[in-house]
Amino acid sequence: MKKTVFSLLLCASTIAVMTSCGNNSNDSKEAAKEQNEQKFDNTNIEDDTKFAVAAADGGMLEVQLGQLAQTNGANAQVKQLGQMMIDDHSKANEELKATAAQKNITLPATLSEKSQKEYDDLSKKTGADFDKAYASMMVDDHEKDIDEFKKEASDGKDADLKAWAAGKVPILEHHLEMAKSTKDAVK
Repeated sequence: MKKTVFSLLLCASTIAVMTSCGNNSNDSKEAAKEQNEQKFDNTNIEDDTKFAVAAADGGMLEVQLGQLAQTNGANAQVKQLGQMMIDDHSKANEELKATAAQKNITLPATLSEKSQKEYDDLSKKTGADFDKAYASMMVDDHEKDIDEFKKEASDGKDADLKAWAAGKVPILEHHLEMAKSTKDAVK
């Protein structure tokens, strides 16, 4: 029985991947959302899957921007903030991947088109221009993230994702404080 259910899920996932490949969209986030909609449509965790997809996309962006801060940043505090983003968001991304795998939730494998554009725009800056733009982006991004993670922590239906989100709020709040401090330092 378990083998049959697993086989059906595997077939459904394969079909979902194949169908999403034909939609002319290279957006990994959108493809993951579509696959999850097919798997979880009208279930009580559909909103949780949307949160997980958005959190995965945002986490990947934080890591890549942190790496960019190491090469394009001039200020030591910017580089320190970037390294913290790499370390903390890499760990959070791995935790989210493990939880999603247990729940059969598809996460994006690459940045969404929107996140890629943000990365590309910031990658064109260096030195003080980069420092100011990066610090400002980290403040704005973490303010939004905190709101989204708090919402998931209080309103989520999936206990594991709810707990994961709640556990990340203090870390995100620390990131916000560090980003604000860095933004003040590079004005």
